[in-house]
Amino acid sequence: MGAISVMKVYQLIPKTNCKECGRSSCMAFAADLAKGKAKIEECPYLLEAKFSQQRKDLEEYLAPVLGDHETHIEIDGEKCDGCGVCILACPIEARYSEDVMSGKCPKYPLEEHLIFQIYDGKAKLVKLDNCRRLENDAEARNCSICESYCPQEAIKII
Repeated sequence: MGAISVMKVYQLIPKTNCKECGRSSCMAFAADLAKGKAKIEECPYLLEAKFSQQRKDLEEYLAPVLGDHETHIEIDGEKCDGCGVCILACPIEARYSEDVMSGKCPKYPLEEHLIFQIYDGKAKLVKLDNCRRLENDAEARNCSICESYCPQEAIKII
């Protein structure tokens, strides 16, 4: 699934503009839902039986945003050849390391913001807490760059 559409979320909510959710309008509520900054339960109308189908549709559509955000990354040591593409492709690694921004592996000792490091010729996950998938942004939570760029298909996001 791609990015969450604010308009699709808006179409699924009651559109009463009651402000009971604490926002200025239903469109503002829809935007916050799409970004993962609001919960469906904040709209009292979506708790009513007559809106149960809309609520179900919203829960299904917003599952990537509102669901369990636990992320696990596994690296298959048999497949990994230590090429470092996961480090170079990761937007977090590039955000904090000038070496990675210029296309090189970072200098060690490990910088505190990096996620992967090469040890003994294999990529190792050293700090999952920095992964974009844990950020409060729907687009970032769908990140799978390290997995998609791994030429050996050694990285799996679960």
